[in-house]
Amino acid sequence: MPHSNSRAIAALAVDLVLRKGHTLERALRDVVDTGVSSRDRSQIAALSFGAVRWHHRHRLIIANLLQRPLRTRDKILESLLSVGLFQLSDARQPDYAAVSATVDASRHLNKPRAAGLINAALRRFQRERETIMSTVLKKDEGRYSHPQWFINRVRRDWPDSWSEILLKMLEHPPFWIRVNSQKTSRDDYASRLKAELGIGTITLPGFKDALRLERPLAVAQLPGFSDGEISVQDAASQLASDLLAPEAGMRVLDACAAPGGKATHFLERTGGQANLVAVDLDPDRNALLQTNLDRLGYRAEVITADVQLSEYWWDGNLFDRILLDAPCSSTGVIRRHPDIKILRRDEDIAMLVDRQLKMLKKLWPLLKPGGQLLYATCSLLVEENAGVVSRFLAQQTDARENRPLQGQVLKVTQDRPGPGYQLLPGPAETDGFYYALMEKKAV
Repeated sequence: MPHSNSRAIAALAVDLVLRKGHTLERALRDVVDTGVSSRDRSQIAALSFGAVRWHHRHRLIIANLLQRPLRTRDKILESLLSVGLFQLSDARQPDYAAVSATVDASRHLNKPRAAGLINAALRRFQRERETIMSTVLKKDEGRYSHPQWFINRVRRDWPDSWSEILLKMLEHPPFWIRVNSQKTSRDDYASRLKAELGIGTITLPGFKDALRLERPLAVAQLPGFSDGEISVQDAASQLASDLLAPEAGMRVLDACAAPGGKATHFLERTGGQANLVAVDLDPDRNALLQTNLDRLGYRAEVITADVQLSEYWWDGNLFDRILLDAPCSSTGVIRRHPDIKILRRDEDIAMLVDRQLKMLKKLWPLLKPGGQLLYATCSLLVEENAGVVSRFLAQQTDARENRPLQGQVLKVTQDRPGPGYQLLPGPAETDGFYYALMEKKAV
């Protein structure tokens, strides 16, 4: 595949995110043919992710480069220019090659008349880069490449570290795996990776099953993956098992369970002896959950349903443990999913908070007295996290917070007023996650 065609396909994917509201994952599935080689597929993904990750900066640069705004029918050119700008920031390729291939891509997009515009814009950026960037970086969106509403919220919620958080989320995400202690030890698996693939690993004190690889690789290349020895899961996500601490024989509900990272970790920790009910609304994601269960050799009752409508799926038997991995803004995983910066809106947060509080209230009656419920989000926003839990605890008289973490783990959580534990991207190279553990008081 010519490089210019790769850029054209990447521009199509980016355009689907910007103008159609598709996730980048879905957009790439829609535009990349099944016959495309793995090498070209990787290049298209890298160009698309790069353009989306830096979209808010690129948008300001493009406004400086063009004499007039693009017409609606030519909006695809904004995505193509963003792909070109991302390439010009990549030192691995000469600037002239990036410009030439991006210009050629306009023809693959059936926009041959735009070749001159693309060429002139990118050449001007080459000539005037320092002046243009000086202007762009004076604006928050240019400096941090996040939407202004989100910058404002992070600044308000994390006044001492907001700038570092935003800059950290422009980096590539770390590659974490979870070692199945039922089948191998973390140290043995780390040694195997070094011996077989020459890949070093890093541990995180207090996260006993987590290993971070010094460089990412395809899942299929991970030794023992198909045999269930390891799973791909961020270290912050693995903390759910330590907090909820399910035991063999317990009845456990994983609400919003797919694709099953936390559910399968519960089963690993209990040797497959937990009575696990996994509920999710999405049948396709539940199919992936079942695939993960099969790969690891565990069983669970997988139900496709709206977890809030318990009258349609619940058998009336109370649960010892409940995990509510609540739908949220997903702002803690922007490094992995940069399209979140484009797809999420400021006005979404209030609606999410309302939904999160309703879900807590709906699930609480399903918990046994003395049982524990873990509320989790992959959000950085206090309103969705400590804000929701504080309101719930104030309204639910039979609920109290438990704070079981101690030692090394506490060093990677943020010390701030309010219930729960917050992990931020950066300090320990994990995703951003929030947890609050609540116990139902015995009558």
